[in-house]
Amino acid sequence: MHLIQKLELFPDHRVTQMLFKEVKNPAELKKSAMEGKINGALINPTMLVDPFQVLVAANKAVHLEKVEKMKTRTLYSEIIFNLSPTNNISDAFKRFGISDGDDSVLIVMVDSKDESQDVSDIAARVEGRQVPVEELSSLSDHAKIKKLYKVTPQEEKCGSLLDAVVCRMATKDVM
Repeated sequence: MHLIQKLELFPDHRVTQMLFKEVKNPAELKKSAMEGKINGALINPTMLVDPFQVLVAANKAVHLEKVEKMKTRTLYSEIIFNLSPTNNISDAFKRFGISDGDDSVLIVMVDSKDESQDVSDIAARVEGRQVPVEELSSLSDHAKIKKLYKVTPQEEKCGSLLDAVVCRMATKDVM
């Protein structure tokens, strides 16, 4: 049900993604995350194309944490910020973080060899139905994603939407 992947550049770290639909308590989850009671990033899955997009954001966040160059205060807020094509932190949270009216959520956790998290503990806090992470693309709002990342029709002819999104995420610091 959940997806666990090791980070290639940081083999001692792994990223766990869990997807939930029909979530009844998004406001409570958001509050818990802000208070540090949920050790993970709570992401609005409608703004995601593929789980790989989250893996890229998590990899970048771990790298920035290791070199002490994060733009936000926590690893999980940095993951959400890294999903955004802009350098506006509050805008990233509005677009990619969950809001009170959302009915689906992707929870992303990063742990290392030294510390592991109990996935079932976090999953138990969600009043909703866990579904395979592979269903993420069925929740995507492609029109909103294309508009946010400014993907042109010509660009889609030579590559995928995921390619365009990941390219913008990776280059936002140099643009």
